Amino acid sequence: MVPRILSIAGSDSGGGAGIQADIKTIAMLGGYAMTAICALTAQDTTGVHLIEPASAAMVAAQIDACVGDIGVDAVKIGMLGSPEIARIVADRLEKLAVPIVFDPVMVATSGAALADAATIAAFERLMRIATLTTPNVLELAALGGADAMAARGIAWLGKGGDAAGAEITDRLCVPGQPDRIWTAPRIETRHTHGTGCTLSSAIATLLGMGLPLDEAVEDAREFVRAALLAAPGFGAGNGPLGHHAVR
Repeated sequence: MVPRILSIAGSDSGGGAGIQADIKTIAMLGGYAMTAICALTAQDTTGVHLIEPASAAMVAAQIDACVGDIGVDAVKIGMLGSPEIARIVADRLEKLAVPIVFDPVMVATSGAALADAATIAAFERLMRIATLTTPNVLELAALGGADAMAARGIAWLGKGGDAAGAEITDRLCVPGQPDRIWTAPRIETRHTHGTGCTLSSAIATLLGMGLPLDEAVEDAREFVRAALLAAPGFGAGNGPLGHHAVR
């Protein structure tokens, strides 16, 4: 059966991140993509120029429509747009018994803020619901650091792509289990727009297929690296990945 993956995130008009990156990733990995769009953005490789959040009621209605008719095997959460949306997403997802991957999006690759302090505060409930939370270095610091994540008793993946150095180190931390660490040489490229969205939606898709968490993370990392190497070179700034070229 084709896994049904629901992405709850913002739209990226430039196609590199957000809902657009999620749909490409889910489709390339063999899943069926559904969406609940939390915000519209006027965005390209140089930055985010305008954001218009959807209403919380509209987000809830999209989730209800997808889950009620088509069903869902896994969920990815990305940019939410407002604390009201974060709360209503938590209300809906608490009722689902499927894997949930929460990418706590706060800042775009270009540096634009995508979540205010009230929205970040609402992330606590979503982290408790999620099967896995995937902060990058800056997001991890904003959430209190590794000790705070451990104290929450949740599973999380520390993404090291935005740390300095010639190697990338990602760390999977699951309560009661030894940490799993992956290292790989950094792929030197400016075309990194959407890496976090791609990784989290890939993990969700693979979990929806029934893979164990560590295998889903490992395979998703390889998908992201292949997409980085296949980047088409579009745009004047942080360009998109080459999802279309990954086989």
